[in-house]
Amino acid sequence: MRRHGDDEVHEHDRGLSYDLPVLARRRMIRLLAGAGAGAAAGAGLVALAGCTTEGPSSSAADCATVPEETAGPYPGDGSNGVNVLKESGVVRSDITRSFGDSAGGTAEGVPLTFTLTVVDAASGCGTPAKGAAVYVWHCDREGGYSLYSEGVADENYLRGVQETDERGRATFTSVFPGCYTGRWPHIHFEVYGSLRDATSATAIISTSQLALPKEVCETVYATAGYERSVDNLGRLSLESDSVFRDGHDQQLATVRGSVEEGYTAVLTVAV
Repeated sequence: MRRHGDDEVHEHDRGLSYDLPVLARRRMIRLLAGAGAGAAAGAGLVALAGCTTEGPSSSAADCATVPEETAGPYPGDGSNGVNVLKESGVVRSDITRSFGDSAGGTAEGVPLTFTLTVVDAASGCGTPAKGAAVYVWHCDREGGYSLYSEGVADENYLRGVQETDERGRATFTSVFPGCYTGRWPHIHFEVYGSLRDATSATAIISTSQLALPKEVCETVYATAGYERSVDNLGRLSLESDSVFRDGHDQQLATVRGSVEEGYTAVLTVAV
């Protein structure tokens, strides 16, 4: 659904009862695929994450395993219907606009630039994972997901892929996501070993979610366009969220900025 009323039930509001079977299937697929993935193992690709700093950590103690999370019902990676990863134009840093054969809309909202820094866990997070790839997607300020939700099914904005640079960074220009019923404000991401893997939607190394801090969310949701998010956020906490309630230390981004100038968010993910 495009709109999220208090009495409505939505696919992405099903919570843990819906997410666990999806997550179990994805984990089983990766385990089976991993049995024959000698090349990936040789490259030391392990699903780990941690550190909310702007650069790689030099301490192995800082490398904590990222909670493997559900991609939810709207991944757009071919696992649940449409596959945007194989479309020309998906590799981009500015994900605010739709591309290709979409309706050509632009997502409105408070500006947010976020960076995921992918690093090598074997080095204690000290070595950037240059040449990896990150696919990200999140809802718009009204809680709708492009490609799926009513009213934006013909759009593909707020989705994109970036290859990591020499410092392991993948940076995206976007808008601050809204808070829909039943879920804490978040950004989905998948890490791939290479850009080629990402754009062919194969060999996902890790699937997780980035959480946004409460204080920043409250400030953003006090602005025009985010009215529905105010009540939704008021009913939630990180501790009650179906995804983050089992621990969010490795998923909570560091966010700085203002409504007037926009925000920046950073999270380091070790693989």
